[in-house]
Amino acid sequence: MLMEIALGLQRRPHEPTDLAYANDLYNEALQICPKDDRLLYGRLLAGQGSALMAIPEGHELLQQALERFQSAEVTLRDLATPEELAELEMNIGLVLQTLAVEGKAHFADAVRRYHSALKIFTAENHPREFAIIQNNIATAYLSMTMGEEAGKMREALAVQAYEAALKVLRLEDHPNEYAMLQNNLGNALQYASSSHPVENNLRAVQCYEEALKVRTATDRPLEYANTISNLANALSNLPDDSERPELGQSKNLDRARYLYAEAEAIFREHGEVAKARLVAETLQEIREYMFGADRVH
Repeated sequence: MLMEIALGLQRRPHEPTDLAYANDLYNEALQICPKDDRLLYGRLLAGQGSALMAIPEGHELLQQALERFQSAEVTLRDLATPEELAELEMNIGLVLQTLAVEGKAHFADAVRRYHSALKIFTAENHPREFAIIQNNIATAYLSMTMGEEAGKMREALAVQAYEAALKVLRLEDHPNEYAMLQNNLGNALQYASSSHPVENNLRAVQCYEEALKVRTATDRPLEYANTISNLANALSNLPDDSERPELGQSKNLDRARYLYAEAEAIFREHGEVAKARLVAETLQEIREYMFGADRVH
């Protein structure tokens, strides 16, 4: 009963303290769990790891979450379903990836965990989980620091991972995940080291426009603002006619200017001051380029 209450708090937290309360419930449940019920004990450990991982701004709790997941993995190895074990692999990978951002783990270890989970979470049987893992793999690849040649290979692998996810995830069935993947693929294409930047940016524009089928100013304003600012950046690096670049890019720059201005207004409205300032600086640069510094000022 304690575990069910904790799971309910995790799935639908109404207050910031709900996840912390769920963690307390798991602690209490672990204390009274019969020692011979290893399956229940392992599931409690896994649930507590998920609660600890989900607590906002709880980076100091991530190591505790990792320890719970690893203990659960040992306990459940011969008892749980393949899907439960794959979910543990996925969660361990996510914690390792988050810790790696802080320099407290290695991205490669997270990727290995993700690939292990993909043995169960296949595209055919578990498309949503497959897509989420591919997104995480791509993000991990793009976060790795390495030499130029290895970096290009990682960028290519990241693009492949995003594309693999989008092959199995349909807009109609999973709109939010679809939009996230399209936005992320656009970013990966736009910033990849490539000898074909125009082609990459053209594809990135298509990705952002797909994401905007879901991310609207009304329903998801901040996600919308992020995507239109990404789209503006891609447009600002494209000629109006890719086959005749000598004709310039006045139309694309004008559209980028409009999108940046809209994104800045949304960011300011929602208190995203740093993002608004960054977009405003880029917008100013475009205005100066188009109209000249004297006329802008």
